[in-house]
Amino acid sequence: MGIVISIIIGLVAFIHCYILWLEMFAWNTRAKKVFRGFPKELFKPTTQMAANQGLYNGFLAAGLIWTFFIENSEWRDNISLFFLSCVAIAGAYGSYSISNKRIFFIQAVPAIIGFVLIVTKCFVK
Repeated sequence: MGIVISIIIGLVAFIHCYILWLEMFAWNTRAKKVFRGFPKELFKPTTQMAANQGLYNGFLAAGLIWTFFIENSEWRDNISLFFLSCVAIAGAYGSYSISNKRIFFIQAVPAIIGFVLIVTKCFVK
């Protein structure tokens, strides 16, 4: 189960690195194709806000990537659970506040799956 958990954590981290890139560096180009529901005329005026959001996504990714370097399994599980919880909550809130279920499935569901797998592993020991 450890390899599956690592793959899920890596996937969630990758998704958030991609979101960081979109929001910080490609907001006025590629992001327009990804965030199709966002009015085109608002991309330019919201560039700094998007970059700020991207930075937060980067912090989530950094926390998840950090778990690959923690040798103590109990600490690794706890830190993983914390960052996966943050991602799941952010994905659920983003989905609710923007009324877009896609956000929930792209961000929250993989984090919830990782969370459940780690908790299950801890109880199976």
